[in-house]
Amino acid sequence: MEMTDSFEVARSIDDAWAVLKDVERIAPCLPGAQLQEIEGDEYRGVVKVKLGAITAQFKGAAVFEEQDDERRRFVLRGKGRGTQGNAEALITASLEALSDSTTQVNVDTDLKITGKVAQMGRGIIPEVSSKLMGQFAENLAELLDSDSGVESDAASADADRAAGEAPEPEPFADSSGPRKVDMPEPEAVDLLDAAGTPILKRLVPLVGLIVVVLVVRRLLRKR
Repeated sequence: MEMTDSFEVARSIDDAWAVLKDVERIAPCLPGAQLQEIEGDEYRGVVKVKLGAITAQFKGAAVFEEQDDERRRFVLRGKGRGTQGNAEALITASLEALSDSTTQVNVDTDLKITGKVAQMGRGIIPEVSSKLMGQFAENLAELLDSDSGVESDAASADADRAAGEAPEPEPFADSSGPRKVDMPEPEAVDLLDAAGTPILKRLVPLVGLIVVVLVVRRLLRKR
């Protein structure tokens, strides 16, 4: 299943690129996602979803297959496995400068799903994906807005170093084994809420058929 989405961010293409290729920074912007650990080029975590009273958790990993700084393009492959099914996605993101302060992010996803998750249907999943991408864009915009203060602090630090003030040494980090990421547990994505109207449209004919059957049964009983 192939899906295409796009959104805009109010930042230059250089700033947007620096943020988007930093998985640890943008992970909290992804609805239902929790980055748990990083080992080498592999990022591991979970995605939580729910459909009505049913909640499912998918545990998986993602690896960058390509990062092109010159073309502002990256390719990320992710795999997830859960009790409700399996999913594999090849995600290609490319950036396009609309102006000096506005960038368009284009995302192409080649998704393969199996198990109960696939029962949502090909017509619903793209619509859910589009809405979740919109939520991600909103969260990313908030992140970029909050970065203005961080950038000011970084600029001050650069000025101090230029003036000859040596920065304090960073604590030694143990590079053996995966590095744990301290990220709060996310709220599960409500697929029924995300799909909304598309799911209801598919349920209406079914509900109508059930009503007709019940009416016919009642008439037969009266006879």
